[in-house]
Amino acid sequence: QVQLVESGGGLVQAGGSLRLSCAASGRTLSNLAMAWFRQAPGKEREFVAAISWSGGSTRYLDSVKGRFTISRDNAKNTVYLQMNSLQPEDTAVYYCAAKWYSIANVKVLYDYWGQGTQVTVSS
Repeated sequence: QVQLVESGGGLVQAGGSLRLSCAASGRTLSNLAMAWFRQAPGKEREFVAAISWSGGSTRYLDSVKGRFTISRDNAKNTVYLQMNSLQPEDTAVYYCAAKWYSIANVKVLYDYWGQGTQVTVSS
C-alpha cells in the first residue's frame, strides 16, 4: 500500500506561482510513476502532468506546457509540481496519484490517490 499526502496549495493572484509537493510513504516505492490531476467545480478530474520513476519521462496537459514543471526527489519520496504564470482557469483541487511502472494520462490507471490540495487563482 502507498500513502500520498499533498501540500503547498493556496490562494495566488493571476501570473503568480505555487509549488505543490506530494510525499509518498508505504511499501517500497521503486518503479512508482507519479502524476498530478486536478478537478475544478462541476468538472471531471483531468490529467495535468506525470513523471516516471527515473524522472527521465514526463508528460503534460497541453494547456500547462511551458508553465508547469513536474519533478521528483526519490531520496525524499516526494514529487513536485512547480506552477508558474497561473491563471484563473487553473483553479481546482489538485490531486497526487501513483501507479506502478509506466506513466499514463488516464486517471483510472492510477492505483493510489492523495486527499487533494486547493489551488485558487484570483484575477
